[in-house]
Amino acid sequence: MCTGRCSHCVGVTLLPLAVISIICNIILFFPGWDTKYVKDGHITEEVKYMGGLIGGGLMVLVPAIHIRLTGAHGCCANRCGMFLSIAFAAVGVAGALYSFSVAVLGLQNGPLCKVAVIWTTPFKDKEDSYLNDRNWWKTCWEPKNVVEFNVGLFSTLVVTSGLQLVLCAIQMINGLFGCLCGTCSHKGEGAINARNGRGLTQKRL
Repeated sequence: MCTGRCSHCVGVTLLPLAVISIICNIILFFPGWDTKYVKDGHITEEVKYMGGLIGGGLMVLVPAIHIRLTGAHGCCANRCGMFLSIAFAAVGVAGALYSFSVAVLGLQNGPLCKVAVIWTTPFKDKEDSYLNDRNWWKTCWEPKNVVEFNVGLFSTLVVTSGLQLVLCAIQMINGLFGCLCGTCSHKGEGAINARNGRGLTQKRL
């Protein structure tokens, strides 16, 4: 496969993953699908880090657009473009790592919720993980179903950021090959010219 086509595939795949990350992070600000918690500041700490919005979102979205444009014509545009795609992919790797780290931390510490009359993070720094015991989730009184809410969205961010990390790493390798091997556009043009030449020769004969 031409390195340009590979870039196109990577870019097209990264775009929806970045959008999913942004949407998940935004939704996390509204536990229980209610706006009152963000107004009162009762938001899980890891949500405020905006790993999905900044890391897996913007830091992947911009590189994804450039990487897609690099292979927009199904061929490596030029060596400079492929070199730039390596730099953009590296930014994507950093963003995906940040999103992944924040999401894992969010899963590990659990949500901020109301227990009795106080707001706390009841599952943080515990020897046993709350993820292994669903009965423990009833500890949180408010917001409603906040544990399921956080686990579902942070798990989605873990998966999407993991895929982003792999794809951006692939693009760094792909971009390196594009820089070393050059473009494939000349090969395509050469083949077209050769066919045209043979066609003209046959017509003259």
